[in-house]
Amino acid sequence: MRVALAVFASTLILILSCSTKQQQPHEAGMNLRLELFTSNMEKSVDFYTGVLDFKMEGSSINHSYQPVKKGNVTLGIGPLRKLSEDHHFNPKDGTIQKGYGVELVLEVDNVTEVYEQVKSSGYPIHGPLKTQPWGLTDFRLVDPNGYYLRITSKE
Repeated sequence: MRVALAVFASTLILILSCSTKQQQPHEAGMNLRLELFTSNMEKSVDFYTGVLDFKMEGSSINHSYQPVKKGNVTLGIGPLRKLSEDHHFNPKDGTIQKGYGVELVLEVDNVTEVYEQVKSSGYPIHGPLKTQPWGLTDFRLVDPNGYYLRITSKE
């Protein structure tokens, strides 16, 4: 009986460990961090923490680079003036609109709740809450630096 119980327990442990490994993503260890360059660090950090409820790392704004996080999303807010001369987004090169056509899509558990939170903050909403032809519900915002955000339901 003891041998049968030991074999059963060992088999169960093996099955559970194999099924856990299969559920891990193929590219384990990869995260996404978006870096947003700004001319006003305080205004940008205040938008993401005050309007969208991100949490700032640290107790005060780091004016060289300030991460803000919510769930699995990390946004690194950095000053435009500190970009190098050869950086793709060099602010001195005003002739080309770089990054045009990029939409930051933030999937949330309860889009209606986030919409009401943004409305109550008084921040202007660029596109109202509505169900799109593809079946998801979303609304649109433009952050203080012109980054276009779509806040959307997951399903």
